[in-house]
Amino acid sequence: MVIIIGAGIAGLTCAKYLKDRGIQSLILEASDGVGGRVRTDVYEGFLLDRGFQILLTAYPEAQRLLNYKSLDLKAFKSGAVIRDIHKNDFSVMANPFKEPSKIWSSLTSNVGTLADKLRVLRLIFETYNVQEEVFENQEISTIEYLRNYGFSDNMIQQFFKPFFGGVFLENELSTSANFFKYIFGKFYEGDTVIPANGIEQIPEQLMKMLYIGTVKLNTKVVKIEGNRVYLENGDRLYGEKIVLATDGLQAEKLIGKISEKKFNSTTCTYFSADRSPLKEKMLVLNPNRASMVHNLCVPSDIAPAYAPVGKSLISVSTQDFDLYDEHELAKNIKRELTTWYGKEVEEWQHLKTYHIPQALPNFDTSKTNNSLKLSDILYQCGDTVAYPSSNAAMATGRKVAEMI
Repeated sequence: MVIIIGAGIAGLTCAKYLKDRGIQSLILEASDGVGGRVRTDVYEGFLLDRGFQILLTAYPEAQRLLNYKSLDLKAFKSGAVIRDIHKNDFSVMANPFKEPSKIWSSLTSNVGTLADKLRVLRLIFETYNVQEEVFENQEISTIEYLRNYGFSDNMIQQFFKPFFGGVFLENELSTSANFFKYIFGKFYEGDTVIPANGIEQIPEQLMKMLYIGTVKLNTKVVKIEGNRVYLENGDRLYGEKIVLATDGLQAEKLIGKISEKKFNSTTCTYFSADRSPLKEKMLVLNPNRASMVHNLCVPSDIAPAYAPVGKSLISVSTQDFDLYDEHELAKNIKRELTTWYGKEVEEWQHLKTYHIPQALPNFDTSKTNNSLKLSDILYQCGDTVAYPSSNAAMATGRKVAEMI
């Protein structure tokens, strides 16, 4: 018996590949559902993902593991809408290979120079189909890499910082350039999507690949000693192998290690509106990272089931923010967006706010490599021991299963 602690993407993936080899596992999950950070709540008829989340269809582990057709994936248009912080206006930066009708508007936008846009095309070709071997390159930060590549400060401030700041959940682009190159290529190789019925459909699909009874919910592990797992209710379980598939802080706590891991945070605020304020089915970027609105999108424009008929779901993300009062934050967001979209924003209704202090593991150039095998008994998997993405969670889950 293999005991897996945590029913997030990594733990479910590990159990699936163990099952494929005829090895029985038991997943112990402290919460009331599977998915870890990848969860969706139903609230007043809306589907609220716990923080803005997407799937990149070019992820090789997702292609290997998931049934995209069953997930009924809905795609964003490839590109972004960028707010001009000096004028009350917006520019479109589109992927020329997937949105050819937007080529002229992208070339003539105020975001970056023509030389910057040609450099983006070169970067697309250089990172297309990039593999995980890129992580073996010498480490520099993303901001240093972009400057060395020749991008202007305007292009970095107007496009790269707001777009990839939203991906990395940090606004200075201190994240490793190796991860930037990997993720940049995946954005252009495939589509940026959400499942039709919420991001939690991904872990739900993984759970359906397992034997009934593999996952035990509302079961908190408090300690691990050797082959024994101690539960909060006083029970003890024995596993021939034990897999830590929780977040990094919890994993180290269970084995009595003082954690030095760092995480990037995000706050996601949802609103209900009578109609969408957007003309394009894209993410809206705000280069002013000192504001309350960093990125905005309308999930119901992409997947209509995210909102009841006749309503739109607005998602606003803010990085590196200590939540003090969600209602005050919602008021400030609406006040700011009124200058973007007019008085109709005053009618928006605040639904819910998710503040996620440990949304993604920090992946800067000072990171240390983490082994998947801690001992002959104990293993660990998840994006906290690789790089911050669902692809890494699936990859480490598979690799641990193969080791076992």
